[in-house]
Amino acid sequence: MAPEHLNLTPQQALSRLVPHILEMESKAHARIMIGIAGGPGTGKSTLAAELVTMLNATHPGSAQLIPMDGFHMKHAKLEAMGQTDYKGAPHTFEGAEFVSFLHHLKSAKQEVSGPGYSRKIEDVVEKAFTVAAEVRVLIVEGNYLLLSEGPFAGARPLLDYAVFIDVPRDLVQTRLLKRHGEEGLFSEERNRAHIERNDLPNYDLVCLSQDRADVVISLITDQ
Repeated sequence: MAPEHLNLTPQQALSRLVPHILEMESKAHARIMIGIAGGPGTGKSTLAAELVTMLNATHPGSAQLIPMDGFHMKHAKLEAMGQTDYKGAPHTFEGAEFVSFLHHLKSAKQEVSGPGYSRKIEDVVEKAFTVAAEVRVLIVEGNYLLLSEGPFAGARPLLDYAVFIDVPRDLVQTRLLKRHGEEGLFSEERNRAHIERNDLPNYDLVCLSQDRADVVISLITDQ
């Protein structure tokens, strides 16, 4: 079935998603997993974090953010593979490990810790978050949740509801240049080259997977 397509501001998107997820949670007999997918620079991480905050404001401790970025391959491993120029592409993630982690989380009855990713050091941070036993809603966000090939293909069947966030390519390019420059780790020339070689092709790949979502939200934003 084709996904529903909506044009919404970020606030409108939250206002639509929160009641829907609360209703799903009220009818579920176990944990539910909500996927927030989209290309790099689309604002999905911000939206997912705000979603968790709003869900927890309604039912404290009920929701937890699960970032796919914690499953980047360690930078040292990418260096050894000669793949640092392609960091962020699907093959530079521990995709099978990520899907296995989601599978474990869905049925876990005890506290579970998971990895995160720090842009300040451009590397993985172990035990960056903890999912408490009482958490009922897992908000999973990442670029490759809806891919139909490779290890990430195992993620979509675990999602009870999948949201794809769509933002125009030129706006994404502008945002990525700003993001890469914020920590001052690399030159602007390097950042531009990385975006053209890696980030935008990844964005294009992710856009091909949007038909596997339940709803596609084109975010109305001017920055």
